[in-house]
Amino acid sequence: MQKNIIRVDEENNEILENMSEECYVLNAALEADFCRKFTAKAAESERIVLFYGENAVNAAKIYGADGVVLDLGAEEVKDKLVAVRKTLGKGCIVGLFTRNRRHESMVVSEAEPDFVIFKVWKDGFESVKDLTDWYADFFLIQSAAWVMEEGVDAAELRTDFVIKNV
Repeated sequence: MQKNIIRVDEENNEILENMSEECYVLNAALEADFCRKFTAKAAESERIVLFYGENAVNAAKIYGADGVVLDLGAEEVKDKLVAVRKTLGKGCIVGLFTRNRRHESMVVSEAEPDFVIFKVWKDGFESVKDLTDWYADFFLIQSAAWVMEEGVDAAELRTDFVIKNV
């Protein structure tokens, strides 16, 4: 059964007051005060916080988050991931985006992130479903569906996680 990861794109005090999910992905561009409050509250509640976006690594380090979600491309991914882990520490969690192609998902997986992320839209859903089926059959690394728009039935995908807005 898939687990939900909640993507926080804007300041939302309701989420801050009711952390019901196990993991949250915060936009690194959010105001510093909100990020500080969110990571402190999450630590109190034993929740996982990952940052994404520009300066995600820096934000994770500053606010003491558990890790990051990054798009490192398909070139020299392993070296880039080593640098991220060196900056954040060995225990950090790193999820990496992959383009929705078999070859790139293999290249990204070879870098050994904690999980690989596939972006999912309504248009092209079937091809992503085929890709995640193939991925689940051949790889041990966990995967996530990053839901890009409302109306995507992510439950049909063979991913371990679904990353979605509230």
